[in-house]
Amino acid sequence: MLDIRLIRENPEAVREAARRKRIAVDVDRFLDLDRRFRELTAERDTIRAEQRKSGKEIATLSGPEKERRVSEMGELARRLKESEAELAETERLRDELLAQMPNIPAPEVPEGRDDTENVEVRRWGEIPRFEFDWKDHVELGERQGWIDFARASRIAGSRTYFLKGDAALLELAVLRFALDRIMAKGFTPFIVPDLVKREALFGTGYFPGGEEQAYACERDGLHLAGTAEVPVTSYHMGEILAEADLPLRYAGFSTCFRREAGTYGKDTKGLYRIHQFQKVEQVVIGRDDVEESKRFHEEILRNAEEIVQALELPYRVVNVCDGDLGLGQVQKFDIEVWMPSRNAFGETHSASRFHEFQARRLSLRYRDAQGKLHFCHTLNNTVVASPRILIPLLENHQKPDGTVRIPEALVPYMGGRRSIG
Repeated sequence: MLDIRLIRENPEAVREAARRKRIAVDVDRFLDLDRRFRELTAERDTIRAEQRKSGKEIATLSGPEKERRVSEMGELARRLKESEAELAETERLRDELLAQMPNIPAPEVPEGRDDTENVEVRRWGEIPRFEFDWKDHVELGERQGWIDFARASRIAGSRTYFLKGDAALLELAVLRFALDRIMAKGFTPFIVPDLVKREALFGTGYFPGGEEQAYACERDGLHLAGTAEVPVTSYHMGEILAEADLPLRYAGFSTCFRREAGTYGKDTKGLYRIHQFQKVEQVVIGRDDVEESKRFHEEILRNAEEIVQALELPYRVVNVCDGDLGLGQVQKFDIEVWMPSRNAFGETHSASRFHEFQARRLSLRYRDAQGKLHFCHTLNNTVVASPRILIPLLENHQKPDGTVRIPEALVPYMGGRRSIG
């Protein structure tokens, strides 16, 4: 959520952010409501002051004068009730618009309409050139008995899957390897709730606007989270932290659920776009310091790159354009790993920084050495997400005999095995 003072003092910057992010929001309407809100607040306070003054004076009166002043007090009460009703409605409408105001992209964010205009920053690794009849992960997995889409579809519907045997072990190996790596860098591991309240989804910026992508448990007022970012970033919701304790580095492990509404017919084959998956997410909560946030952004991106390098997978990093940024993101980098079946790089990681956008919505603050309160800065990035990462693992490391080579970093997590299949 943006600071209201920023919108009041620099509305053109917010209009420009909305234009760049392709977000439709009426900044002028917000300013009108905010202006009326302040007028009504002043009116309410004036009436209350008059009530207090009249109440004291009435106590000293008697007879007709007292009756007249009591009647005036009744009129004040009526005016106050009307003013407070309009104030509450104006505040509700204003805050609805405030929740839709986009964060302002960093100057280094490129302009573009969508993900096709993201800007490549660097590449790592060599794209494999197969000299045999290679298979995509679907054919490879089904031939080896590792993946079963047909039975999953009968049981759970489309975009679901069973991982079996060595594929199940490979997913667990990847997740545990990634968790161990991120813990070695000082991140505290979390196993988090998969069901969260609306406040957590609002606080992290997924609501309003993302309701169609979330599974709702309406009877209980809960939603299945699409990422551990939601519960982990919300962990200190409503708290005041000590500056000396910052930064906080957390790593959340969770099952993630996404409806993928509006993507029917897109990436429907295989494990790329599915409803349920496992993920380890890194979250950083830091001070209100833009330069420090940039350094943390580089740090969490580097952490993820090291994971992909250890898995011996070719990838590229892209600077995400403004048209592909979310509501709250100041800047985002994606890691895209080479997937032979797509004949292209496919997104596997997203590293985002938000400045104080999420913290304002979560009322997440810290107190500095002088006793002054500040909103925290928040950042997050995937450590690894599976089974999507299995696509490049199986496809890039397959061998002519149909087996799959295990990267050296995963060998200890696979019981010493160097290949499967």
